[in-house]
Amino acid sequence: MANEATETAARNERKVREGVVRSSKMDKTAVVEVTSRSRHPQYNKTVQTSARYYVHDEDNTLNEGDLVRIAETRPLSKKKRWRLLEIVERAR
Repeated sequence: MANEATETAARNERKVREGVVRSSKMDKTAVVEVTSRSRHPQYNKTVQTSARYYVHDEDNTLNEGDLVRIAETRPLSKKKRWRLLEIVERAR
């Protein structure tokens, strides 16, 4: 019984990212840019990389510049695999 609970908890643990909305022109979809920093293995310099994710926005509430938290989910369309968890900060 306890083993089943740990298996489902591990299976349901989804990736969570925080990023900035770059585009909200599509219907129920926004493009969120997530910036991550990592150390270069050879040169030991901090390198910034960014990735763009298509996020499901059911109520079309997102605007460009909003800081949001997104979570991984099942495929919703060809490119959309993330959903909106919360709006951390609105754009000014």
